[in-house]
Amino acid sequence: MGKRSRQRKKEHQKNSKPGGRDSRDNAGWGAGYADIVKENKLFETYYKELGLVPDGEFDQFMESMREPLPATIRITGYKRYPDELAWHTNMSRKILRKSPLLEKFHQFLVSETESGNISRQEAVSMIPPLLMKIEPHHKILDMCAAPGSKTAQLIEMLHADMDIPFPEGFVIANDVDNKRCYLLVHQAKRLNSPCIMVVNHDASCIPRLQIDSPDGGKDTLFYDRILCDVPCSGDGTMRKNIDVWKKWTTSNSLHLHGLQIRIAVRGVEQLAVGGRMVYSTCSLNPIEDEAVIATLLEKSEGALELADTSAELPGLKWLPGVSKWKLMTKEGQWYNDWSEVPANRHTQIRPTMFPPTDAEKLAGMKLERCMRILPHHQNTGGFFVAVLVKKAPMPWNRRHPKVCVCTKEQLSSSVAQPEASPVETPLPGLPLEDGEGGEMGVKEEAAEISPKEAEAGDLIKEAKVCGPPPNKKMKLHGFKEDPFVFLTADDPVFPPIESFYDLCPDFPKINVLTRTHEGKKRHLYIVSKELRNVMLNNSERMKVINTGVKVLSRNSDGEEFGCAFRLAQEGIYTLFPYIRSRIISISVEDIKVLLTQENPYLSKLEDAAHQQAKQIGMGSIVLRYQPDNSSSDGPQCPIELCGWRGKTSIRAFVPRNERFHYLRMLGVEVFRDKQEIGGDRRKSDGNVCTSEVLKGSSAVSFKLVLKTGVKVFLHIYISISVQM
Repeated sequence: MGKRSRQRKKEHQKNSKPGGRDSRDNAGWGAGYADIVKENKLFETYYKELGLVPDGEFDQFMESMREPLPATIRITGYKRYPDELAWHTNMSRKILRKSPLLEKFHQFLVSETESGNISRQEAVSMIPPLLMKIEPHHKILDMCAAPGSKTAQLIEMLHADMDIPFPEGFVIANDVDNKRCYLLVHQAKRLNSPCIMVVNHDASCIPRLQIDSPDGGKDTLFYDRILCDVPCSGDGTMRKNIDVWKKWTTSNSLHLHGLQIRIAVRGVEQLAVGGRMVYSTCSLNPIEDEAVIATLLEKSEGALELADTSAELPGLKWLPGVSKWKLMTKEGQWYNDWSEVPANRHTQIRPTMFPPTDAEKLAGMKLERCMRILPHHQNTGGFFVAVLVKKAPMPWNRRHPKVCVCTKEQLSSSVAQPEASPVETPLPGLPLEDGEGGEMGVKEEAAEISPKEAEAGDLIKEAKVCGPPPNKKMKLHGFKEDPFVFLTADDPVFPPIESFYDLCPDFPKINVLTRTHEGKKRHLYIVSKELRNVMLNNSERMKVINTGVKVLSRNSDGEEFGCAFRLAQEGIYTLFPYIRSRIISISVEDIKVLLTQENPYLSKLEDAAHQQAKQIGMGSIVLRYQPDNSSSDGPQCPIELCGWRGKTSIRAFVPRNERFHYLRMLGVEVFRDKQEIGGDRRKSDGNVCTSEVLKGSSAVSFKLVLKTGVKVFLHIYISISVQM
């Protein structure tokens, strides 16, 4: 035995002793974090002095912060919409993951999450999207979107009506971290929406986009709804992020305050008049919460106001925002207002961190309309949320940039002064106000970006106006993405597809894109008309990470049958409304056969489906289940599965976790043993091991945390069998 092996064995024996690592892993929640003490005197001193927690509740507040956060699940909205959407258990995520008694239930959660039917999301994290009042036609921006749980909610709300495959609205989800953008893509892909685009930009200077206007010109894109869930110190997440206990200091909020303001200002600049922006943090600190909102309201000069949302989420317990707070340094020094801050601290502490000194102005802000959620009130995490409504253009957008008229000699000189010889008349193409809604209908991007840039103006040679040099070309960081190439309506790839699947004439061919300029197209994706408009007009302005839903994939075997592309399960719900042939109607028993056997013979289908299959040639097909309204047996919603009709057999091209989902709907329990979970799938014959559901009592109790009265599309049958 080598030296390293002996050392590993010795280490294992040491950890296996009482109090070692194995003991900690079996000790319940918090195992593995025994070295992190859930104490932070500075945190307790700070929040006790601020008085944010009601009198007599501070000890309860601290006890709750030390307790594990309950695991919470949310059933995906537009795909499967029961009346009761979100539930949380009576135990932590660690217990669900580690307990042998709950192994089947944990597999259910993982499988359904991967297939996009449920989302494991913290309860308070669900609140901001609910306050946005999203409609299917809304253009939505999620400024700091990763890892994407709130983005998923926004997509679900956009698709509330499943009868509309392409809602007029869309979601642009942004994150500054290139790697975290791929987490965002993973979340969004589960929902298979053609109305989502993931981009990679710094939210504080996210570019202003242009779109084609109905009159043939160009308009600036203003968003109807913006989610501004900014980076924060995260002290409301101590129940799940244990390391916050030892890392928390008041310096965290001081360092983030300026960034939070810049992101929020950029958000309201791009918000349409009449639109809503929801500002949220998972911090309880007023420096990151009310101070940012007060700064926005003061800068807006009446263009923004806080919405009263007290009646929008009945049953939610929250505290109104505060109008008085003070600031503490990490050394414990307190400052009540800006006048007390010494000059040597002016770079770390800014005036915007304190409440406004004008009592009348402070009262007019109505900061009590902000919402602060404390952990001990409803066994959740800590959270802050405020809803801003834009009543008019921002002040710096209403003022036209000052410019000066220069001679050719002055234009050739180094730097001109914009303030010299101001010209008050507007330049051509830069109207002061848009006729619709009062927002600036800017044709030049720089005319509505920031106060300093607005004062400087653009260098417009035709008008001989001097100003700053033109913007440099955007630098792209991170992994270089494949291009997004839209196909033309007369692309040669379409005729065989249209003929083979008998597509409707109104199929939007111009919305189809691929990821290559040259060679054979491997996959075809589709986006909504509105997203296509955005992409075609802003390819040089933004870095797109991912967009569209895959609807067709190249299959070399299909060429001999008349079409080189087979249907993709990810996009079947988007594409199916346009398909008029190669559809086989199947029953519940047919679904069980197709999803539990890899390549069943055609004869294993029931007679009706068997006869239809024999009349269809080889190639890609749609397998469709239609519910029987006269019977309550079986799923009560239509199901479309992609399949392949072979010479003597038939198969369903459905991802593994989605197979499990449909089988559970049919009352079949699916359980994977640990060996298979560990990755040894090669020994499997491809068939899914199933058994009939054993109905029994569950050891897991659920509590409803959110309820919405919406149409029931599907009843998910969940049965948890626990052997004691």
